[in-house]
Amino acid sequence: MKKFYIRLFRKLKLRCYITFKRTFSNRKKNFSNNEIKSSAIFRKLINHPDSTFLIAPLSHKRYIKNEKLGIFILLYNSRLNITNHIYNYDIDVCEGLFEKLASIFDIKVEKIRSEFEIEMQSQIQHSLTKILEKVTD
Repeated sequence: MKKFYIRLFRKLKLRCYITFKRTFSNRKKNFSNNEIKSSAIFRKLINHPDSTFLIAPLSHKRYIKNEKLGIFILLYNSRLNITNHIYNYDIDVCEGLFEKLASIFDIKVEKIRSEFEIEMQSQIQHSLTKILEKVTD
């Protein structure tokens, strides 16, 4: 009988914990207007051809710079900082949205790195071909 109450108490404790986590979780299902607009700006700059990207590996900061549009974006610690030549906006974003934006940024930077590596390898192949032609002449 004692084991029965111990199991029952554990189940109730677990059920209370799950209910509490679901109720007071940091994840938002509804985003604020500022979060929606700022994430849209972030996504558009990610796909803009004139944007340049920078990552600070120790501080985990992600930078986007677009000189043509005059916009700079900094993504760090669940914050999105958007600066143009006149204004600076510092927006708190929920953890889930921050992770999505960071993932989008990381995928874009990885794609650029891959293209750079392919270009670098093709230059090596081209150079080796020229060296081979010189040697065989």
